[in-house]
Formats: sequence, structure tokens, C-alpha cells
Amino acid sequence: MAPKSLEEAKTVFQDIKKTAGKLSHVKTVICAPYIYQTELKKLTKGEKFVVGSQDVSVETEDAHTGEVSAEMLKNIGVEYVIVGHSERRAKGETNADLLKKITEVIKKEMTVVLCVGEKDRDEHGEYTKFIREQLLDVLQGFQKKNLDKLVIAYEPVWAIGKNAKREATKEDVLETTIFIKKVLRDLFDEKNAAKIPLLYGGSVNQKNCAEYLTECDMDGLLVGRVSLQPESFTKILMLANDIFKK
Repeated sequence: MAPKSLEEAKTVFQDIKKTAGKLSHVKTVICAPYIYQTELKKLTKGEKFVVGSQDVSVETEDAHTGEVSAEMLKNIGVEYVIVGHSERRAKGETNADLLKKITEVIKKEMTVVLCVGEKDRDEHGEYTKFIREQLLDVLQGFQKKNLDKLVIAYEPVWAIGKNAKREATKEDVLETTIFIKKVLRDLFDEKNAAKIPLLYGGSVNQKNCAEYLTECDMDGLLVGRVSLQPESFTKILMLANDIFKK
């Protein structure tokens, strides 16, 4: 629920665009609140700096007051949709709900950013069963022909936000990256699984972002609070661009 006004949203957006629009090795997706998406879309041009959505309704049409459907997002030019963010799951969103949402997003030819991640990280590796279940419940019937419209974002809930227990170490993230890629290979085979970008999201900032990208086999980042700070966020973008340029 930020920024608090359209004027502020446009200012932050334009400040980020100054850098993001020039980077050749990074694609920047700004997932803004619904109320700003139409106006921000007017400020975009090209494929390197685009507008996404933080969520989508599980409903498709008819009387569902307050809901925003996949078709509505498509019609205003949204290209990416986050599905299954930990904050949405905490409000009761189920894997069955996510399956319905993903199905609708894919039908409208938008890209899904599917969030997965454990609430707690135990010493015995039980958390991997939780992540596996999240992936299998939602992607079991996902068609290989649509894999170019799928992105996976790993967000360990225990490392997110003001109540984060600690930052995830590179060892934590790399271990989970390897595990997620194995589950994806089991689902889609090695060649197809390799096509699916994997992002890391969990208290990402300009100090730790390079480590997550270079040492954890990540293809990108899901940035939260820092994305509202143009100076810090653009530094992350420039670091990522330099890394992927090599």
C-alpha cells in the first residue's frame, strides 16, 4: 500500500525509469497497486521497463465487489502478475486459489511471478517439503508451452520485512535454489526447467544483492521496501546490469 498518492507514485516511477530505461541487461518490472497501474503504464515505452501487478482476483467476472480480474489487468497493459506473495498467503490464500489465478493470468498471456517460501527454516530440512508442496500443487498441470510465461520467486518468510529474524545467508539461498530447480526438473524435464527464471526476494538491498545474484545462481530479484527508494533501487539495478553483462 505504497506510495500513498498518485503524484508520489509517478515521481518514484520516473526517478527509477531514468536508469532502468537505459539498462540493456536488466528488465525492470514495477508491480504497483491497482489504483496507479493505468497512469504508470502511460509512462512506459519498450520492453525493459514495464508495469506489473501485485495480485489478481481468483474470480473472472460477474458480481465480485472490489475484485480486479486478469482480463482487466490485461486490458490496461499489465505484463506481469505476482501470485502467492507471502502476505497474501498469510491472509488465507490457498494453493487452490493460486492455481485458479495462474490459469487466468496465462489465458490472458501475461507472465506469472509465482512466490514460494517457508515460514520457518528447521535444521532437519522439513521446510523443503513445504516448498515442494507449494510448487507441485500449483504447477502440476502447467503446460510446457507456457513456460516462457512463468517466473519463480523464492521468498523465505522468516527473512522478510520488519519482523525478519535475520537475513538469509548465501548458503541458505543457494541450498534452496538447488532444491527448487530439482523440483522444476522433475516437473518439466531439465531442458524446460532451465527456461524458468528464478528470483530471490527477502530483505534485498544494495549491500547484499550482488551476492545473491552471483553466488546463489539467481536470475533476478524481487525487491520490496527498497523499490520505493529510487536512489538505492537504481544502484541495485546497475549492479545487476553489470553482473549480467559479463
